[in-house]
Amino acid sequence: MKKKKIYIAGCGGMLGDAFHNVFSNSYELKCSDIDLNESWLNYLDFRDYEAYFSDVSEFEPDYLFHLGAFTDLEYCETNQDETYATNTLAVENAAHIANILDIPILYISTAGIFDGTQDTFDDWDLPNPLGHYARSKYAGELFIQQNCQRHLICRAGWMMGAGPNKDKKFIQKIMKQLKDGNKELYVVDDKLGTPTYTYDFAANVKLLIEKEFWGLYNMACGGITGRDEVAKELLNILGLENEVNITLVDSDYWKKEYFAVRPPSERLVNKKLDIRGLNIMRNWRVCLKEYIGDYYHNYL
Repeated sequence: MKKKKIYIAGCGGMLGDAFHNVFSNSYELKCSDIDLNESWLNYLDFRDYEAYFSDVSEFEPDYLFHLGAFTDLEYCETNQDETYATNTLAVENAAHIANILDIPILYISTAGIFDGTQDTFDDWDLPNPLGHYARSKYAGELFIQQNCQRHLICRAGWMMGAGPNKDKKFIQKIMKQLKDGNKELYVVDDKLGTPTYTYDFAANVKLLIEKEFWGLYNMACGGITGRDEVAKELLNILGLENEVNITLVDSDYWKKEYFAVRPPSERLVNKKLDIRGLNIMRNWRVCLKEYIGDYYHNYL
C-alpha cells in the first residue's frame, strides 16, 4: 500500500524530533522549520501564509501537523506581537490551509493555558491563561476548534526529549548545571505539573490519528509531581543523590530570570484518553529514566 503523507510544520525542535522518529517509518513526511538543524528539514517560515500554502499544497499531504511555537515565556512577554504572529496567526494559517485541502490538522497546546487554581485539570476544565504565551496558545486552540471539523488538539505538560541540543526545558537546564560541576541545585517547590516525554506524546498522537478520534486531548505522562520531585528523581537516576544537594526555594528566588507569571499547578489528567482506552503515556519516572539513558550517555 502507498504510504500516507504528512506535512509537519515547525519540526525543528524537541517535539519535531520525536514526531520524525515515530512517524517516518509508516508515513511519507515533509518536515519544515526556519531552523535547518537536521538534513531532513526544509525551510519554511509558517507565518508567511502564501509560502506555507504553496509548500503544503505542492506536497499534497493527507494530514497537516502544526508543531512550532515560541515557548520561552519571558520572550513571549517581551515580544508580544511576534508571539501572536507565531503562536496564533500562524495557526490560523494552518487551519485555512487544512480546510482548503480538506485534510485533518494537528495542533499542539499546553498545560500552561490553565491558571493553576485547581490541583489537576482534565480535558473539560475551562482554561484561563495568565500570560501572553498561554494566551497565544489558547487562542490557537479556539480557532482550530471553531474552524476545523477534523482536528486533533493535544495538550502537553512539562516537555522533555531530544537531548542536549534541542531540549530547552527543565531537564536540560538541570543537566547543564551538573555538567558544569554544580554541587547545589536551587529548585522551586511551589510549582506542580506533569512531565511529558516527547516520544510517548508522538506515539499517542499516532494512535489517535490512526483511530480517527478527532478532538481535544490532554496528553501528559502518568504521575502528577512537582519540580523538586523531578530533580530528586533525576539525581537518583544519575547516581548523584549523595553528591549533589537540592536546596528548595520558592519561585521568587528566580524572579529576575523567570519573571513571566506561571500557574502554581499545571497538572494534566488524561481523562479522555483514559475513558477511550487510548492512553499509552507511561509514568514520568519510567520515561525520565529512558530519556536520560538514551540521550545523555557520556554527557556528564
